Amino acid sequence: MPPAMLLLLVAAAAAAEPVSVYTARGQLLHLLHAQQPPPDTRHPADLPLSAQPASVQPFFGALPVVPGPVAPSPPPALPARPRQLAAGNAAVQVSKLQERFSWRSLDFAFPDERSRQVALQTGGFIPENNLPVGIEVWGDKLFVTVPRWRAGIPSTLNYISLSQSYGDSPRLVPYPDWKTNIEGNCGTGITTTYRIKADACDRLWVLDTGTVGIGNTTQNPCPYSILVFDLTTDTLLRRYTLRTQDTNQNTFIANIAVDVGRTCDDTFLYASDELGYGLIVYSWELNTSWRAQHGFFLPDPLKGDFNVAGLNFQWFEEGIFGLALSAPKQDGFRTLFFSPLASNREFAVSTRVLRDKAMAEAEESYHQYVALPNRGPNTHTTAQVMDDDGVLFYNLIDQNAVGCWNSRLPFTRDTQGVVDRDDIGLVFPSDVKVDAQKTLWVMSDRMPVFLISNSIDFTNDVNFRIYSAPIADLIRGTVCDVDQGNSVLPEHDTAVALPPRRAYTAPPVRYVAPAAPAASAAPYSAPSAPAVDVPYTATPASYAGPTAAAAPLAGPLSATAFAAGLGRSPADSPLSVVSGGGLGPNGVLPSSYSLQWWSTSSRR
Repeated sequence: MPPAMLLLLVAAAAAAEPVSVYTARGQLLHLLHAQQPPPDTRHPADLPLSAQPASVQPFFGALPVVPGPVAPSPPPALPARPRQLAAGNAAVQVSKLQERFSWRSLDFAFPDERSRQVALQTGGFIPENNLPVGIEVWGDKLFVTVPRWRAGIPSTLNYISLSQSYGDSPRLVPYPDWKTNIEGNCGTGITTTYRIKADACDRLWVLDTGTVGIGNTTQNPCPYSILVFDLTTDTLLRRYTLRTQDTNQNTFIANIAVDVGRTCDDTFLYASDELGYGLIVYSWELNTSWRAQHGFFLPDPLKGDFNVAGLNFQWFEEGIFGLALSAPKQDGFRTLFFSPLASNREFAVSTRVLRDKAMAEAEESYHQYVALPNRGPNTHTTAQVMDDDGVLFYNLIDQNAVGCWNSRLPFTRDTQGVVDRDDIGLVFPSDVKVDAQKTLWVMSDRMPVFLISNSIDFTNDVNFRIYSAPIADLIRGTVCDVDQGNSVLPEHDTAVALPPRRAYTAPPVRYVAPAAPAASAAPYSAPSAPAVDVPYTATPASYAGPTAAAAPLAGPLSATAFAAGLGRSPADSPLSVVSGGGLGPNGVLPSSYSLQWWSTSSRR
């Protein structure tokens, strides 16, 4: 159906059956339609996302509130490389996303080649155990996260500089440095992170799960923590450890959303507890957190069956996962959209409910949440993001595709579009992000092939890809391409706040001043040549994993530059050391200087 005709039908239906807006739920159910059209008899392959439509009207006003700091300079344009498409496959209908980077296996910017070889021989770096899962873009940095699911993950939080020229497969640079990415340094480091967020105040929000391993091998050497970095200085502004009341024995958090209000202090982080079935809220200004519970956070027992890359598997325990925030309305509140992984439905709640601790925890807030219609079959999603114009983008992991919905249209199966599909390049599009220049970035990583069948070919196949394209180009010609002048959205949130069940007094605000930049805080820049040769031994990884045999190294190895990248020097107090073996007669560090490799992990 043409967008113009659809808009006319929406307007006519709204005029025939208006609904007054008095509560947060009423505001979200604005212009709800009671009449259901007859079932669509078309074959599912001929539908946008298949099946019959239902009708729910838009929720929020797309009036952005921009905090004080100026957005960073846009990254330079990157040359697009040809797509690798599925030849002869009818599912490949469009090719709007342009491939920017690709890898057979990941590599890291070690201080020097000999340090890299030491890591390879001692299990500190096992290339085939590294899988990227999350991305974010700020200025000229493209961030890439690598969870420590298996042994041999040198760094979990990394970036690629977009202002430099690379080949097809650039090496990842640890952020902000090597030292911060040492596993198990609970007070100063990052053990495992999944999806991250850069906000309008030039801050990078990182949720460290503190976990290593995945599934039955998961261990928790460190508690869940929120780290916030100043992207202009690459320094840590604050570390906050979640309260014990915020998590439970099943907690697994792999996604966050950041809600910046009228000022940078008025910022909240929302974290989805996928396996503990909760939503954790953190207030920057109050420096405290709380937990919301709702039945909509649970998985759908009928939607736990998945088919990806020719594999059939069951993720039936996976609850609330993907999170996306609308643009703020004039009163400063947004709508949080969310979806359990084992579900084909979208849900929504006003941030007015979540930002108030008493209101978020009140039983009466149950009715402030809204269930939207089913997206249709095979529409599991793990990542979503909404741009300032109200277009929601989400990954379709069953379909090797990226979907969209324009919130200026009703939420129906027919208004769900597909902006790109690729049965080779987009196998498990694990993350989607929008940058300040209205460019959509997508990463695919073939995760089920890595986790379930363990059959990734790291020698011959391209396994990980990062794409990007202007949003205007992506939605052109799809149902999501709606004239921005035809908005039918309410300008104000007329929700009535619930009276709290009990009084709530916020603790005193404890501001944490930014730490002074230290010599080790800056991102590592490799020297042209090592200054001093120091013998080096790394600790073997504690988790078993496949690794190729390597020839022993002989002679002293240059580790000074490597130690500098870790923020240590021979004068520092020693870490524990276990000889890695195979280093020859000079392969032992002095007792006053040693390095430890850590292994970690987590989940989708």
